[in-house]
Amino acid sequence: MKVNCCLEHVELALDIVVDETEEAPIMKELDEELCITCEYCENNATYIVGNE
Repeated sequence: MKVNCCLEHVELALDIVVDETEEAPIMKELDEELCITCEYCENNATYIVGNE
């Protein structure tokens, strides 16, 4: 499972990944040049939170 999120929604993404996978997630910072949208709002994503 991977979730793209902005800084504002990183805690929500962490909680969701932990709840669904019951494992500690890994946070990776995204390159600013990538145009990926946060899964919870319209802002640019700054992190990928996941366990893969």
